[in-house]
Amino acid sequence: MTAPIPRDIPDLPAVPGPPVLLPAPVPATAVVAPVRRPTAAVFRLLIAVTAAVGVALELLLGGPARMLSYFSVQATALLAVITFLSATRAWRARRPLPPAVTGAALLYVVIGALIYHLLLAHTTPPFSMTGATTAPERWHAQWTALQILHVLVPAAAVLDWLLLTPAARLRLRQTAAWLLYPLAYLAFTFIRGALLSPSAPSRHLYPFLDATAHGYRGTLANALLLGLGIYALSVLLVALDHTRPTPTRHRL
Repeated sequence: MTAPIPRDIPDLPAVPGPPVLLPAPVPATAVVAPVRRPTAAVFRLLIAVTAAVGVALELLLGGPARMLSYFSVQATALLAVITFLSATRAWRARRPLPPAVTGAALLYVVIGALIYHLLLAHTTPPFSMTGATTAPERWHAQWTALQILHVLVPAAAVLDWLLLTPAARLRLRQTAAWLLYPLAYLAFTFIRGALLSPSAPSRHLYPFLDATAHGYRGTLANALLLGLGIYALSVLLVALDHTRPTPTRHRL
């Protein structure tokens, strides 16, 4: 026998507002399986192949020892590896590479492109990665390699970031770690210049890092200005990543 239902049921207190959702300690990528993304895979594979062609062409024109000492060649080679791995993961529906890794690769190729167009493309005598004394002619091998490294590959990497990469994944704390590679490259440049003969034509690869012409104090001042510019660019990259819309339906 059940108890009778009371006629007067007391009113429950009203909920003051929607419940506050606490941040989950487990990221969404740990519980939601990534999806296969063939468009991103094909586009990133094309970027990787183009970057590899540009690096290979420079190696054929100037030799591995000299060409692999340039920042833009190293950055393009790194981007080729990163985009190839990203392409395979997108094709096989595996979890993407950490945003800190892909963001660093994007930052470095953009830095190489900006340095070339702002500081090197219009110098007198003309800047040459192979040691030539004349500017490369259009549509010849050296001109093509320069366009691949400093125009085509950086533009494609930016498009991949804007159109095929989920937004708001970069963090401000990553910007300090991104400076480690430029600092290591600066140390490599000084050590390389000290080991090579003063008469070597490729002793100083970049005119603004020429310790013979500017002295170590002037060269370090130029490097400091470049470092500040690189850090500002990395902060801008993170800020844009958090203000741009997410271009993909799936955030994985």
